[in-house]
Amino acid sequence: MAPRGVAYPRVVPFLSPLGLEVALARGVGGLSRRLRRGGGTTIPGKLVATLDPGAIDRLAARLPAGCIVVSATNGKTTSTAMAAEILRPLHRLAYNASGANLVSGVASALLAADGAELGLLEVDEGALPELLRRLRPRALCLGNLFRDQLDRYGELELVAELWRNAVDELPEASQLVFNADDPQLAAIGATQARSVAFGLDDPRVARPSLQHAADSKYCLTCGAPLEYAAAYVGHLGDFRCPNGHQSRPPLEVAAREVELEGLERAAFLLVTPEGERRVELSLPGLYNVYNALAAAALARAVGASLDEIASGLARFSAAFGRFERIEAGDKRILVLLIKNPAGANEAVRTLVDGGSPRVLIAALNDEIADGRDVSWIWDVDFEPLLPGLETLVASGGRGAELALRFRYGGLDEGSIDVESNLGAALDRGLELTPPGGELVVLPTYTAMLGLQRILTNRGLTKAYWS
Repeated sequence: MAPRGVAYPRVVPFLSPLGLEVALARGVGGLSRRLRRGGGTTIPGKLVATLDPGAIDRLAARLPAGCIVVSATNGKTTSTAMAAEILRPLHRLAYNASGANLVSGVASALLAADGAELGLLEVDEGALPELLRRLRPRALCLGNLFRDQLDRYGELELVAELWRNAVDELPEASQLVFNADDPQLAAIGATQARSVAFGLDDPRVARPSLQHAADSKYCLTCGAPLEYAAAYVGHLGDFRCPNGHQSRPPLEVAAREVELEGLERAAFLLVTPEGERRVELSLPGLYNVYNALAAAALARAVGASLDEIASGLARFSAAFGRFERIEAGDKRILVLLIKNPAGANEAVRTLVDGGSPRVLIAALNDEIADGRDVSWIWDVDFEPLLPGLETLVASGGRGAELALRFRYGGLDEGSIDVESNLGAALDRGLELTPPGGELVVLPTYTAMLGLQRILTNRGLTKAYWS
């Protein structure tokens, strides 16, 4: 539906070359689902991009309310899903809910969204420059930049430079919404006249000091170590250069009075120029406060009111695999995605705050979507989990290396089981979990997808495209 007071023109079906391509691609996607070869979340986009490389541009241009885009290293799937929950009552959305965020996934989302008004699209960090040129979004949210998949993306500074150049080429009417607690993004935001800065403003929930695995911790002008009045997640925080070259910009949208309650919930006061609202989340962790803040700032940029933002965030439940609780008979499985040091450290922090698990499955893969280089596990602070941990089941293609990391961290060899097969690892973990207990699983991305397939085949959850 259109926002209050706005009437969008009805799009009349037609059989132009693009219309034929759309029909063919949708048919292929439907066939993929019927044959159980996947969710049809990328194949239609790959097909239409092959038939017509300019199709994405024209599909996006047909949306009456335009497109908005979300990108980040960590949390983009959750932030986009939160924004979708806020915006669904206001617009019919073209939204890549499955998390397929490369060019093919975005094209598939645009193809599937018959009658959509507004495109809400999660975009991969590496694909962002190309898709910004093609989508020409009315608003762009940049959530964070962390070291991730160095063999695929290269060093953090390279990604930041690509983003900076892409943002500089946005249409003049586009609005940038950015996390001002990230030094790299603050520098990008400073170049945009219509940018909106968001961030945390509650030193009570800050870490005692910057973590050793923090990435962007030096001034971009002089190279001096940044000073932090508050360090929240990785290098995100209230920073300043001691020589005065760089500092966190003033926050237009802020989270204050943050409350974290273990594994159950989080809450904060959303502060904007229009007023304040208390936001209650059914998700835990400071990183989810950041995700909610990003969604709130983006939704505000396209006209959502404070009441609509607060109620949408209150309705939200976890995005696929990001904090998912699954009933398994008289036990529960808790899935927390890990994929780089910053995100894994926050998952560990949240688990420890809620009570360290007795049994833990950690699954490490090195497929293309994970990154071939798994050396990042040595920068994760797994040690806070060890005092209460009785058994680690290390799984995945690189499970043995993960087991070695925990052994070096101080976990007794007798407490470590290595089981490369994820289904067998799940069986072992459930066997060790008492009735009424919760089994924690920390998978990397492709291991998370594999776990989802196993749970779906066992009838414990639905396929993510259902």
